[in-house]
Amino acid sequence: MEVRIGHDIIILDAGTGLRALGQSLLQEFPRQPLNLTLLISHTHWDHIQGLPFFAPIYDARCRLRILGGEGARKGLVAALTGQMESTYFPVPFAKLPSNIEIEELREFNFAIGSTLVRAQRANHPGFCVGYRLFSPNGLVCFFPDTEPRQGGDDRDMIDFIRDADVLILDSQYDRHEYKKHTGWGHGCVEDSVMLALQAGVKKLVLFHHDPGHTDRKIDALVRHARALVKQQHGKLKVEAAREGMVIQLGGKRSR
Repeated sequence: MEVRIGHDIIILDAGTGLRALGQSLLQEFPRQPLNLTLLISHTHWDHIQGLPFFAPIYDARCRLRILGGEGARKGLVAALTGQMESTYFPVPFAKLPSNIEIEELREFNFAIGSTLVRAQRANHPGFCVGYRLFSPNGLVCFFPDTEPRQGGDDRDMIDFIRDADVLILDSQYDRHEYKKHTGWGHGCVEDSVMLALQAGVKKLVLFHHDPGHTDRKIDALVRHARALVKQQHGKLKVEAAREGMVIQLGGKRSR
């Protein structure tokens, strides 16, 4: 997930999509040194495994600042660099020519250029956070891995995402599937819609698709979500995240 705000390029998590993003950035800026910020929600494998394949880190002109919560056992640095040890990868992290800074979050409120960022703990195994990015163009909330609090006590979450222009939210399951996976740290479409409606969100993007779901299944989940919004007489717009999707904050462009 990439967010462009002015001249700032903010990347949200480092899954396998990071490979294509890196190639795209180098094509777009062939002569300009890249100055990037990467926000990590947590260090589970599917959220960091794209980093070794991110082409800009092999460019000495690139500056990459990585922020995230503590990694498992030995910290964020160990989690990110360990996957590049010779057992797993041919190029060790220490040999990268680019300028990379890795920082564990000490404050949950900070700024990236003109963008104010706030982090909040997610209901997910291990240390996991979601991010709230407030820019002059709008408010984006990113909660890729989180499960509704049991008992419906999601007041902190509602306050965190309130009035978001775009909410990218873990909606991996339908209600039937979720009953079989309670406690796994992932949510369902029905709860995502209700949460977004309560918080006055403008656009909900269903995220963290189940690997077993086909495109047809995801399309059905979107139709179901939109039907739920209609039942509640809401104005919430719902889409499913997909590769190549572009959303224009403060404008009409969405594809």
